Amino acid sequence: MPVIAITGGIGSGKSVVSRILAAMGYPVYDCDSRAKALMDADEAIKRRLIEEISETTVDADGVIHRRELSRIVFADALMLERLNAIVHAAVRADLLAWTESLGERLCFVETAILYQSGLNRIVDEEWEVTAPTDIRIARVMKRNSCTRAQVEARIASQAYDIPENEPRPRRTVVVNDGITPLLPRIVSLLGVG
Repeated sequence: MPVIAITGGIGSGKSVVSRILAAMGYPVYDCDSRAKALMDADEAIKRRLIEEISETTVDADGVIHRRELSRIVFADALMLERLNAIVHAAVRADLLAWTESLGERLCFVETAILYQSGLNRIVDEEWEVTAPTDIRIARVMKRNSCTRAQVEARIASQAYDIPENEPRPRRTVVVNDGITPLLPRIVSLLGVG
């Protein structure tokens, strides 16, 4: 079954590409929202957050404090690694079940961390959404009401050198700079219209 990853760093516009694809009728798996749902539903994940990251990340009622969790993991690379180790396996299993439920239908997976999560071993192709760094920073500052330094820290946390032995799906670059027309590029990549 063909599975295409929609990748790109924070503020690049991968969610915009995903929304366009969903509006066109294509199934899109959003790794961020599914990871949040899985975390909220799984008591074992919550227990590991408390034990391996900080007691302040989950309250007595089992509610995850996402701002606190983000503050911790995006300031400390080791804590981000721990969080990723906790969540990635659950997301991979959930994604595989989702793609299998679709049969042979073309589908998409939105992820900022294709290789770090191991999803590169599941997908057939990668569409990397890019935009200049200043545009990305401005988008995220406006959207998340955060400082430039906070956005830069998040961008830095997503930086990753792909090991030579990692499988690399075929990659296509999709520019989302606010100038280059996005919809015609997507239509062209799909080979429709």
